[in-house]
Amino acid sequence: MVRKQQPPRPPQSPQPETDRPPTDRVADVLARLLGAADVRRAYGEPLVVGDRTILPAAEVLAVAGFGMGSGAGVRSASEGERRGGGGGGGGGGRVLSRAVAVVEVSPDGIRVRPVFDATKIALAALTAAGFVLSAWGRMSRAPERSRPWCRRP
Repeated sequence: MVRKQQPPRPPQSPQPETDRPPTDRVADVLARLLGAADVRRAYGEPLVVGDRTILPAAEVLAVAGFGMGSGAGVRSASEGERRGGGGGGGGGGRVLSRAVAVVEVSPDGIRVRPVFDATKIALAALTAAGFVLSAWGRMSRAPERSRPWCRRP
């Protein structure tokens, strides 16, 4: 009897992604995300111009979220008992950065020049105005007995 030779199988990874516990996969993703938000990313490559060195500085923000769940159940049927279950998870993250300053190193000393961010200032002003208007609206609708500063003599 002659046996056919089987083609060689491709090498398998030591632990396929689906065989790994979900917590290990989440830990790997979180490690990659935090690696992207490393402090070295907050400073750009120094630029040397004559006797001055210019170093751009940035604010780096890393955000992440994830969730997992599983469940099982037993359902009686006319043929007998059925069991079922399932689970899953998901998540995501993002790394944000923006320039905040330029550091200038020269023989005269070190100077930090902030970068003006009009968008951030406008958003802060709108947020503060929203809080002020909300508080003013609540105070104007409050009963007079709870507003001693508004009582008439």
